[in-house]
Amino acid sequence: MIKQNYLININKTKKPFIIYKSEKGFDLYTNFSKKIILTNKNIKNFINKTTKFNRKKKDTNLFIGFFGYEILNNLIGIKLPKQKGLKFPKGIFYKPEKKIKLANKLNYITSQKKLDTSNFKININKKSYKKIFNKFKKKIKLGETYQIKICTKYNNKSKIDPLDFFCRLSKSNLAPEAFLIKDKNFSIISCSPENLITKKGNFISTKPIAGTLKKTKNINKKKALNFFKKNIKETKEHNMIVDMERSDLSRICIPGTVKIIKKKIIEEYKDLFHYVSLVGGKLKKKTKTLDIIKAMMPGGSVIGCPKISTLNLLNSQERENRNIYTGSFGYIKFNGDMRFNIIIRAILNYKNYSEISVASGVVIDSNPKHEFNENYIKAKALMDLYK
Repeated sequence: MIKQNYLININKTKKPFIIYKSEKGFDLYTNFSKKIILTNKNIKNFINKTTKFNRKKKDTNLFIGFFGYEILNNLIGIKLPKQKGLKFPKGIFYKPEKKIKLANKLNYITSQKKLDTSNFKININKKSYKKIFNKFKKKIKLGETYQIKICTKYNNKSKIDPLDFFCRLSKSNLAPEAFLIKDKNFSIISCSPENLITKKGNFISTKPIAGTLKKTKNINKKKALNFFKKNIKETKEHNMIVDMERSDLSRICIPGTVKIIKKKIIEEYKDLFHYVSLVGGKLKKKTKTLDIIKAMMPGGSVIGCPKISTLNLLNSQERENRNIYTGSFGYIKFNGDMRFNIIIRAILNYKNYSEISVASGVVIDSNPKHEFNENYIKAKALMDLYK
């Protein structure tokens, strides 16, 4: 492990770098020899070329970066209407030449001044949210969708130290898919808990999360599990998402190999508990990287079910682009192995403008007040960083 003062030095150089949670700590990637900004025209060519480089075992033989929500829709043939919002790249990938292992505890002292948290604005108020909620409830009753996620955004204008934010977030809300990208005019800070793709050799797995419960002093993991098991709404939502992920995997896996490895377990985080399953299978021979990405992205657990019709409903309703939110961050190794998360619990800071997007699921038994409040709980852990 490298001494933590390396973080101070790299932050001072203003060189782009990426930090990604690993099993034992964090991996820091830097000294990028290539930076590829994705468009709807070059994405397929980029993905197809990732496995045509040198396949020798080397820590830096990979591309690491993110696919935004819009470009993933386009990739599977879904067109989005014109939307307002930040004009941020649809995706960016980097080729690192240096990888450094960091400890699980990131120590970093910043000179950043206290930020003003009072200027966070939400793009959908309770009244507007309820209106959208009722519209989607009708669609559910008509059978056009069974579950759908309404996205709300919190934004403000502020100059931040992303490394400071990420280090504090890793201490207060350490998540298995956390990452930081720091580049010249933007940063992405995420405490994502959700793995979308882990591929090693011919085996692929996904870890859908569906079910959120606010933490209190009286609720532990055992009580949280009991709550989810008895809650019809949460159980329905979870079962639907797990079935959809099994269906997505079945498109690229050998028939009969897709199995639920871990069923309905509890994961604990700073402010909440999650209801989680793990699903995996063996890939069909000659399955390409592009086939995997098109089958699995965007991640169904943050979209709704069934995926395609629900995406069309969402896109016709949402007036602002999602940018990175519900896209995917991760890496593709030159040997074809890959790891990608779903970008949630994230801050996009672009040209000193911060954007936090969150969503909760609507099913037939949902309550608009509960779902609106759940969105706030998810956003609060990130907004607290500005204090």
